[in-house]
Amino acid sequence: MIFAAAVFFCLSNFSCAKNSSIKENKNLPRKNLTIKTSDGASVSILAEIASTDETRAKGFMFRKKIPDGTGMLFVYESDSVLSFWMKNTPTPLSIAYIDYKGQIKDIFDMKPYNLNSVTSRGFVRYALEVPQGYFARAGIRSGDFLELDFLD
Repeated sequence: MIFAAAVFFCLSNFSCAKNSSIKENKNLPRKNLTIKTSDGASVSILAEIASTDETRAKGFMFRKKIPDGTGMLFVYESDSVLSFWMKNTPTPLSIAYIDYKGQIKDIFDMKPYNLNSVTSRGFVRYALEVPQGYFARAGIRSGDFLELDFLD
């Protein structure tokens, strides 16, 4: 009887922890980002801002639905080679690696639950994740610029 109660307690706490992590990420600060494309268009993306170790580690884990036109911007304090994986992430994503000037250096597609790292080809400061294929559908390519006025 005590064992069954302990198992129930552990399982119910795990369930709550999983749900609270989803809720926590949904409560991240949001900013309207603007990307200027090479053909002169402006594309807006409503992005959650992940700027702490904890929020960057959670990212889009457990999210089953991420609408086009939304994403998550991972902000780092300094330039580095960044690597992302899809642990516990059921939704296919595209990731753009962006340098300190706002220029998109690389765009890669990532498969759900894939534990292989997707690494930037050089030093970058930001990573922007969106639903897979959204960058292409919106006309966003490597070389385009993220306006950095969201940093204010």
